[in-house]
Amino acid sequence: MTDTALPHIAADPDKGKAVAELDRAHVFHSWSAQDQIAPLPVAGAAGSRFWDYEGNVYLDFASQLVYTNIGHQHPKVVAAIQEQAAKLCTIAPAFANDVRAEAAELITSHAPEGLNRVFFTNGGADAIENAVRMARVHTGRPKVLTAYRSYHGNTATAITMTGDPRRWANESAGHHDGGVQKFFGPYLYRSSFYATTEAEESERALAHLEQTIQLQGPGTIAAIVLETVVGTNGILIPPPGYLAGVRALCDKYGILYIADEVMAGFGRTGAWFAVDHWGVTPDLIAFAKGVNSGYVPLGGVIISDQVYDTFRNRAFPGGLTYSGHPLACAAAVATIKTMREERIVEHAAWLGDTVFGPALRELAQKHPSVGEVRGIGAFWALDLVKNRDTREMFVPYAAAGADAAPMNAVFAEAKKHGVWPMPHFNRLQLTPPLNLAEDDAREGLAGIDAALTVADSYYEG
Repeated sequence: MTDTALPHIAADPDKGKAVAELDRAHVFHSWSAQDQIAPLPVAGAAGSRFWDYEGNVYLDFASQLVYTNIGHQHPKVVAAIQEQAAKLCTIAPAFANDVRAEAAELITSHAPEGLNRVFFTNGGADAIENAVRMARVHTGRPKVLTAYRSYHGNTATAITMTGDPRRWANESAGHHDGGVQKFFGPYLYRSSFYATTEAEESERALAHLEQTIQLQGPGTIAAIVLETVVGTNGILIPPPGYLAGVRALCDKYGILYIADEVMAGFGRTGAWFAVDHWGVTPDLIAFAKGVNSGYVPLGGVIISDQVYDTFRNRAFPGGLTYSGHPLACAAAVATIKTMREERIVEHAAWLGDTVFGPALRELAQKHPSVGEVRGIGAFWALDLVKNRDTREMFVPYAAAGADAAPMNAVFAEAKKHGVWPMPHFNRLQLTPPLNLAEDDAREGLAGIDAALTVADSYYEG
């Protein structure tokens, strides 16, 4: 794969300063204490890179928030948005629309057999919200089970479903769904089940999940919701047999299996949907992000025929003003067609097998601060430690302030070398565009190598 040619980048520090000042004066940023952040003013982007007004260029090894799966400014998608804007910018969801219908057909063509309809949303959180609502209406049951190591979104039910610390303040503020209960998913490197092999971890995690179901009351549980590959909270690959076991438990107890593929879907793992790697068929799939690389906000729920039948003669109690927005759907159509034409999903699998996997395992041999390398496709994490023997985390769970300083130093070093990864607690996560060129991948990995030298300076083993 070749990267989109970069335009001539002319530094304009005065413009950058003006953008920063205007942002500071009027923009309220997500998940942040406003006085403690200094957002980088971005002047432009193309392919796998973006740049600031100082003329600094960065390899986007985070794909922004893990969504620019086909890179920045892909000309085919930009053209599709422009053409749609000239034709029909918007139409209410009660109407039929050509690009909305085509997007739904293309999305379902890559879903497992038996999932043939799409309910469109504006993003991942409302996809999760509506999937859970469908499950509750379909089953007539109130509860939902989710994993502690998870992120499902920022809306009321989705943030309660989330396992990571972003949930805490929302719950204490009273913004929570009391029907959500948690369990431990598999994570062999830091096993909750004293497992020493993948087989043990899978078996014991499934036994724990079944016990949770029994203690919560099987007849009260509408759905089990899992990120197929846990994203922000560790890029945790399910061990063989685990997802099939979850499917079997759902069938045993009449529970719906909802796959959260907001981050893992549309090629991120080297398959169209991550469930494809394990041959399981969920009842509902929540998606967003990579469906159109985030060029225009879009998400949705892919619905099994069985769940669809519930709503044939019963109204679904939900909807959104911009459901199936034409500009977003035109971007999705162009994205999916481009991914097919350019074999981008296959390239993501190749990147993982041939470039990232081998190179990151070599870095782990070189740098004692790397406790474990995990990944698949273009979805990788370095689990950093202070001590390999004890596996003490490089920074504490939910580290902030001074506690997070070591990770901030690692991130700063990566940026100094022109690469922008995604740090999260003690992990350095690498989630580049799926069509990243091999030369760019190796350039970025050299920057990660340098950053890990900084991590090693904090090593206490």
